[in-house]
Amino acid sequence: YRRLHTKETRLSEFSQREIKAMLGSYTKVLFIRDPLHRLIATFLQGMGISPSFSSFVQEVLDSGTHNSSVAWKPLVSLCRPCLIQYDYVVMFGFLRQELGHLLRRAGLPAGNLLPELTDSQVQWTYRWLSEQMFSELSAQQKKRLSHVYRWDLAAFPFSSSFLSD
Repeated sequence: YRRLHTKETRLSEFSQREIKAMLGSYTKVLFIRDPLHRLIATFLQGMGISPSFSSFVQEVLDSGTHNSSVAWKPLVSLCRPCLIQYDYVVMFGFLRQELGHLLRRAGLPAGNLLPELTDSQVQWTYRWLSEQMFSELSAQQKKRLSHVYRWDLAAFPFSSSFLSD
């Protein structure tokens, strides 16, 4: 497809015919992560200059979803799951299991290509971090975050997310 190998070509820059042909010929994989975990990871990576998680969350809430960073923008606004029928949806915390399945489906040897991932440790660590950091937030911040990410929480199985409580 023309412009296919240019840097950061948006899907909207292609014609409807090209979009349909591309989406029909590709295996579409969507990697998802609990919105609260995404915020925590962004904060821990120092992408926000805030001294506390609570003040970082307040900056995120004040920035609004239109001006927000891709790091914390709602997933449904980034990946359009209602418009694009993904072949696989892989949830962070189940990467080793899911990537092994994907590699086998593609006819590749899964064992040698997968990095050492310990899904259960990742899940436990983020559960603990979520408890700690979520407790720093005010009731209003929790409510606003749940509202910002309401469509992500409805579209994806984040049943254990603190934001869905």
